[in-house]
Amino acid sequence: MDKKKLVVLTGAGISAESGLKTFRDSDGLWEGYDIEEVATATAWKRNPALVLEFYNMRRQNVADAQPNAAHYALAALQENFEVHIITQNIDDLHERAGSKNIVHLHGEIFKMRSEKNENLVSEIRGPIQIGDKAADGAQLRPHIVWFEEAVPMMDEAIQQVKTANIFLIVGTSLVVYPAAGLVNYVPWTIPKFIVDKKIPYTSSLHHLTTIEKSASEGMQEFIQIVHELA
Repeated sequence: MDKKKLVVLTGAGISAESGLKTFRDSDGLWEGYDIEEVATATAWKRNPALVLEFYNMRRQNVADAQPNAAHYALAALQENFEVHIITQNIDDLHERAGSKNIVHLHGEIFKMRSEKNENLVSEIRGPIQIGDKAADGAQLRPHIVWFEEAVPMMDEAIQQVKTANIFLIVGTSLVVYPAAGLVNYVPWTIPKFIVDKKIPYTSSLHHLTTIEKSASEGMQEFIQIVHELA
């Protein structure tokens, strides 16, 4: 029998329990940095060294972090469902927990690319420095989608959402667009769930069950409910 397709949209709240800070909880500061100074295309043009410093630190933070119970719960669901994860997170905690089908909307911290050619991507574990060049001779930058940039994986994410049998949101405030707009593509009739410490407002989700708990606690409750839908 074919498994039902469970599509999951995850945000910073699922990684917060692994010790990775979210900028929505900190007055626009992220690890002490102003978002406008380190996470925009304009910031890169203005001060690339500062941007690299910030993401080098983020890369080390992620390397030091470990997947938590919520990441492992999503991976375990692959046994009974065809699970597709769309994440706004740049970390690799879903992968390390064992999830297989993952779309990273906002890029990946362990990848870098040419600042001129977004398709010239390679792996990176250590720091990127000013003067480090891609194969085309251009400066290397983090393979991250910054504010003010297009989100190239949106089309794939939309297709996954449109074909879901069950839709789950974990740990996202639904305020960062275009990612938040994915809820508009969820089939009207399917069961939908939100797990978050503070349930975000949405008017477009019907047949909705909300679980107002942390990601790890909420996922345990979700698993009990969703197995009846397998």
